Amino acid sequence: MQSHARGAPNTLRLRRMVAAILFFALGVWLLQQQAALPDLRWIAGLFALLLVALLLPRRATWQRAICHILFATLAGAFGFFYAAWAAQLRLADSLPAGWQGKDIAVVGVVAEMPRQHERGLSFAFDVERIVTPDAHVPRRLLLSTYNDEEDEALALHAGERWQFTVRLKQPHGTSNPHGFDFEAWALERNLRATGYVYGKGDNRRLDEQVLAPGYFVERMRESVRGHFRRVLGDAPYAGVLAALAIGDQGSISAAQWQVFTRTGVNHLMSISGLHITMLGGLAFSLAYALWRRSARLALRLPARKAAAVAGLLVALAYALLSGYSVPAQRTVYMLATIAAALWLSRAVAASQILAAALLAVVLLDPWAVRSPGFWLSFGAVALIFYVTAHRLGHRHWLPEGGGEAARHPLSSPLRGLVEYGRVQWAMMIGLIPLLLALFQQVSLVSPVANTFAIPLVSFIVVPLVLLGALLPLDWILHLAHQAMSVCMLALEWLNQLPDAVWAQHAPPAWSVVLGVAGALWCLLPRGFPARWLGLIAMLPMFLVFPSPPPHGAVRLIIFDVGQGMAVAAQTHGHALLYDTGPDFSGEADSGNRILVPSLRAQGISSLDGLMLTHDDSDHTGGALSVMQAMPVSWLSSSLADDSPILQQTAPSPTLPRRERELIRCADGQSWDWDGVRFEVLHPPRESYVREKTSKNNLGCTLRISAGKHSVLLAADIEKESEWRLLKQLAEKLPATLLLVPHHGSKTSSVQPFVEAVHPRYAVFAAGYRNRFGHPREEVVERYRAIGSELLRSDEDGAIIVNMDAREFSVERYRKSHERYWQAGAAAP
Repeated sequence: MQSHARGAPNTLRLRRMVAAILFFALGVWLLQQQAALPDLRWIAGLFALLLVALLLPRRATWQRAICHILFATLAGAFGFFYAAWAAQLRLADSLPAGWQGKDIAVVGVVAEMPRQHERGLSFAFDVERIVTPDAHVPRRLLLSTYNDEEDEALALHAGERWQFTVRLKQPHGTSNPHGFDFEAWALERNLRATGYVYGKGDNRRLDEQVLAPGYFVERMRESVRGHFRRVLGDAPYAGVLAALAIGDQGSISAAQWQVFTRTGVNHLMSISGLHITMLGGLAFSLAYALWRRSARLALRLPARKAAAVAGLLVALAYALLSGYSVPAQRTVYMLATIAAALWLSRAVAASQILAAALLAVVLLDPWAVRSPGFWLSFGAVALIFYVTAHRLGHRHWLPEGGGEAARHPLSSPLRGLVEYGRVQWAMMIGLIPLLLALFQQVSLVSPVANTFAIPLVSFIVVPLVLLGALLPLDWILHLAHQAMSVCMLALEWLNQLPDAVWAQHAPPAWSVVLGVAGALWCLLPRGFPARWLGLIAMLPMFLVFPSPPPHGAVRLIIFDVGQGMAVAAQTHGHALLYDTGPDFSGEADSGNRILVPSLRAQGISSLDGLMLTHDDSDHTGGALSVMQAMPVSWLSSSLADDSPILQQTAPSPTLPRRERELIRCADGQSWDWDGVRFEVLHPPRESYVREKTSKNNLGCTLRISAGKHSVLLAADIEKESEWRLLKQLAEKLPATLLLVPHHGSKTSSVQPFVEAVHPRYAVFAAGYRNRFGHPREEVVERYRAIGSELLRSDEDGAIIVNMDAREFSVERYRKSHERYWQAGAAAP
């Protein structure tokens, strides 16, 4: 009884500690949702509140409840202001606007292994010294090199000291609904400026190796990657093996990532917590077995304590070699907690282990809470603890007791299989809310794929890969590649199944919270009543759809795609995509990086029409990705018949090309969708037979109208086309909003055209600090002079328009979803 009485307060204190850590992490997360950083002078008030909480009596139940609320509030507030303090320190190291685009000579170290892109290399660079007088440069940069036929390509390696002439700009990414936030990504990695090495500048290597632990690790990672490339060459899964060894996920092709994502095994194709735990456990077992053989060593230090240190050091080494991502950090901190408990001879609950890892992650990296890997990593481990810890043994056909187990040697493996199946079931059900919230899709074949992929990759491929990285025996890597090939054959077969993935809209936040509660209810222990109610709680995530515009209304999104153009128009029952933005690289384009994720998240799973205005890559770069990802009923364009886009044989698995109507856009075409009028104003049909007509002047110009309001999308038409519209269709030109022709180029927007359209809003679709200088200041001034409200995608992000016969509203996405790290955000 006395022991129980002593244990109760200890248990209560531990629960309070775990709760405090959770509220601290909640405060860190809340800070990342703010448009501006708070004034840190409010911290003084927190200490006053803490003093009140400490002095408040706790005799009555209501007094204890108030104390608990105060301490929870304080923990959250300290997390909030800690993250704000860390953010202020990081944002203070920035590139002044006046030094953007200028030549600056710097000396520093290549801080990570360079990664290959289509035209050169990209890498992080630690600045040690600024050579250019009066220049200010952040301490850490993200640089790229570009190979030039006239100049010799730079051969860069991690840990080298170089002098570069660089041209920099502040971190700036696109800003779209459900889009990737590059600026937040750069802030988390402390990359406070981006740019490129000027090829004609004074670029030279000063030292071949700088001695520092971080650079040594990166040099080792690069050495392993080079070894893999020399041994495996162009083997199809060499990139996968490199990712498993050193966390180089960029080595995996987009097609392979798609297979891993659709089959739900993408968590295995990077350095996961499972791999690190396995390796640390192997080191623990080996050290334990060897240490206990020496009586002298065992007397000096117990074998379990020595083995705990060995296992932790090996796990840490592997995590560092992998790049130390959030899942790797979480695993190392959890193992460190377990090792500390062994050294202190204390029992540690699963919740304490996870809470300690959570606290370490958010203290060292307050921006980790924005990463999908953070939520999936901690969520997966929490689920494993939830379904395995503190559960009573199952009394069924599996034998119980040591004597019975000895007579049935298969009992232990069978119990292991049952436990493994229970964990897989928990992962399948428990992670559905997070996967739908983060990615809007769930792999339906994931349980089958993980059943064979986890043991094959974790216990065969990964050990072989690590041995191949350590030992100069090429056959080990070839054997690992063969094992990976077997796994890929099965995964590719599963990927080809017609319903391998469930993809849908982004569920409302409240339905995700309800879905998490429902999933946990479903996973309660066997015998708990009405577990099926959890499935009902998960239904709103699937059944509550985003509301489409009502009849007679249209919602337009002028996407921020950089230097390019893409506009989505959605009526009550139809959807049109007008242009598809630029192609970024061989595997990344506006279609697969911006448009498809955003459209799907908004509940647009198919397109009734796709209009490609003219044959410029900044307008058609994402077309193939869009057509491969979702059904398109018809395609209207001014493209030539031999265009590669029109020649694609199977752009959609659900709608073959032969069933997709191909239309050549021309003046006079019109249609009505749900009470909204669409009219093509340009080009005239005869322009297709004129040899001297430029492709810009073939741009499909579209007018969308609802009652007295209209939007004019003018593609890249130039002066000749504008004069033609003024002469033949002047009555159609007045518009509430104009997507300014040719991104605001001086070749367009003649004064009579600007006055005839006389838009209330003039939108310039242009990339941040683009090389064309769009929009031109003289063009901007013409629209400003007539009183138009000026909107720019590089400054305002995506422009969201809601229009019907009576109302017309405009939302600037970058402003409505402003965060403190964005350029132009309010200062603290």
